[in-house]
Amino acid sequence: MIDIETFTSEARQWLDENAKLRSTNDEGQREPKWGEGEFSVAVFHNLSFEEEKAIITDAMKWTQRKAEVGYHKITWEPEYGGMGLTKEHEKAFFKLESEYDTPGGHETHSVTTHLMAPSIRLLGTDQQKKDWVHKWAGAQEMCCQLFSEPSAGSDLASVATKADKDGDEWILNGQKVWSSGAQFSEWGMAVCRSDSDLPKHKGITVFIIPMDAPGVEIRQIRQMSGGTSFNEVFLTDVRVPDTYRIGDIGEGWKVALTVLGFERGSSNGSSRVGGNWAQAKSLAEHLNLTDDPVVRDQLARLYSQYRIMVLNTQRVVAQTKAGQAPGPEGSISKMIWVKSMNLMSDVITKILGPRITADTGEWGTYEWNEHLLGAPGYRIAGGSDEIQRNIVGERVLGLPGEPRVDKNIPYKDVLK
Repeated sequence: MIDIETFTSEARQWLDENAKLRSTNDEGQREPKWGEGEFSVAVFHNLSFEEEKAIITDAMKWTQRKAEVGYHKITWEPEYGGMGLTKEHEKAFFKLESEYDTPGGHETHSVTTHLMAPSIRLLGTDQQKKDWVHKWAGAQEMCCQLFSEPSAGSDLASVATKADKDGDEWILNGQKVWSSGAQFSEWGMAVCRSDSDLPKHKGITVFIIPMDAPGVEIRQIRQMSGGTSFNEVFLTDVRVPDTYRIGDIGEGWKVALTVLGFERGSSNGSSRVGGNWAQAKSLAEHLNLTDDPVVRDQLARLYSQYRIMVLNTQRVVAQTKAGQAPGPEGSISKMIWVKSMNLMSDVITKILGPRITADTGEWGTYEWNEHLLGAPGYRIAGGSDEIQRNIVGERVLGLPGEPRVDKNIPYKDVLK
């Protein structure tokens, strides 16, 4: 195995050839300078279809370029396009990569590379792994989740989308909602009801469906932040082969929990989504507020929260690398991330004051309004705060489970 020093040297050379170094400040730290370049702290994009598609395309191209060498999945096996190296190698590369200007992220790209690819790698058949893992991990195609429904949001087990077996195929009928990036995706993972005579957690089966299949209709939803990242997806007599089924028939709840575990574990407060501590600090410096003891205290709290988030995420990543399915630790990560984003909103609002309510044209100020509008959405994304607390309480702390009157009765008999 290549040693860290040699790996780092080769990675540095590759990055020099494929990206540009960030500018440095007086202390030699590489970070964006105030007033330079595009400033965005949006949680959800407020962009046209073409603008949002361009962001995804740039992210895909960068991942595809890394995938040519294996830098996109350094700890993964070579058969899946990885390098088969250690977590230390991966950390070394991420540290180097942060010194360069690279394309920003996007939720559809993240869902594909950090949720769908790992889930199929863990749960898929040999053929499914061969067909999809390499492509999705390398961002050659995009994927979306078809989980939530109008009457089944955080209570995912109450999904009503029907899956009826017809020979070697399944016929899907139903409606999904809040499907991020469906309009940009080639594939979707659909959680469906395959047996209404069983309790709601037992009669679920999961499928991968082509988003251009006959009977798939996508309608965009306008968000309060202005964008249309979310969608309604209608499935009308959509036929998929049984070979696109993930896991055993009726065991889809386990599949869904695995995907949600990856989702919550990947909620690590990316520096590209919703702003970061460095941007908050730069704002305070620009407004000459860093000598204010109250502001300094708030920034210190914010920094501490983000460090906790990073350390917990490292624990989840280490668990995944060890080959374990994601567990309740992902819920803890999700809760920490949401708390960090909400704290960011509070701190920035106090720092900016009226500047956050009116656009004066001053760089790096009013743009925080997009963060303020988008951050509350992550309280329900990937399972609401209440659901996360239930998971932690029951699976980590060993507290008694919440009373569930619909737990052991057939789904068809559950009051809707």
